[in-house]
Amino acid sequence: MSIRSATSASMPLDEALARLLEVAPVATILAPVREGIGLVLGEDAVALSDHPAEPRARRDGWAVAAGDVTGASPYAPVALRSPPTWVEDGDALPLVTDTVLPPDALHSDGDIVADAAQGEGVSRLGQEAARGDVLARAGERLTPLRALALAGVGIEAVAVRRPHIHIVAIGHGAASAVSDWVVAAGARITSSVSARDVESIAAALQVDGADAVLVVGGTGFGRTDHSAEALARTGRLDAHGIALHPGESAGFGRIGTVPVLLLPGRPDAALATFLALGRPLLARLSGTAPPDGVKGRLTRKIASTVGMSEIVFVRTTREGVEPIGGGDLPLRRLILAEGAVLVPPEREGYPEGEWIEIVPL
Repeated sequence: MSIRSATSASMPLDEALARLLEVAPVATILAPVREGIGLVLGEDAVALSDHPAEPRARRDGWAVAAGDVTGASPYAPVALRSPPTWVEDGDALPLVTDTVLPPDALHSDGDIVADAAQGEGVSRLGQEAARGDVLARAGERLTPLRALALAGVGIEAVAVRRPHIHIVAIGHGAASAVSDWVVAAGARITSSVSARDVESIAAALQVDGADAVLVVGGTGFGRTDHSAEALARTGRLDAHGIALHPGESAGFGRIGTVPVLLLPGRPDAALATFLALGRPLLARLSGTAPPDGVKGRLTRKIASTVGMSEIVFVRTTREGVEPIGGGDLPLRRLILAEGAVLVPPEREGYPEGEWIEIVPL
């Protein structure tokens, strides 16, 4: 493909996304449960046995048979034939007991002065998790709470997908922020800094073992912008110029089977390109879907150009969702963003008061 000029036609975002995502999820690796937090599971995590495997106390107190203490109160104490057994939270229940009374249920004289329903204060067989229960599903990120459940049933390791993303930084753009966004998406990163000439960028693109390469900077049409040319020399340039604002100078291609995404170096354009193309690519490599959007009501209208997909950054207020702006945002405004709205190319925007979908940052 020839290198695009500033006046060439841009590839529609939908077409660019479909072609960029022609990749398969990376292979799974086995990781300790705690190290897998934040990563996408490649296989279901399933309880292999009932937990608990026998009734256990859920609180500190006195283990009794509920039928032996029915009706016990300070006004009608019950004397047991043998003293109740003290148990701690998590202890196995003694035989012939089925209930745990609170500590103050035993009077100093040995009588029981409180009753409880059968099974109160007790974890029944399989109550925490039954054999065959799916505690975390393939394609979902492992959360701290899911990890707690897995550890609780004795699962020590999980199969996860963690793509290796190599980031090439050119100039003084947004490469460090892109790296942080990639790590937050559950990927492992390596990085390199390249000079702006074609040969240096081409050399930096050739990385062994990377599942994808993100180049940040050098995508424009200036005399020192050579990222697209370097990719064309090293592999295949599929597009230089996407109908996306901000992010018009983005591009993508491949080196062998490894996808390469070219992101503009300007922070607002880099973030827009990452949201529209980079995050979906990472999700595909991880075997999951991009984060779901949330609905919000616009406090002001959003205007957009027909024929161009547009990212508009927003923040939430008491009144609703406030547009901050799209392209050419200064950093002091961009840092206010809490989400983004993707306006499709067939729309001129959204009116004030409309409920729209917000992509979380």
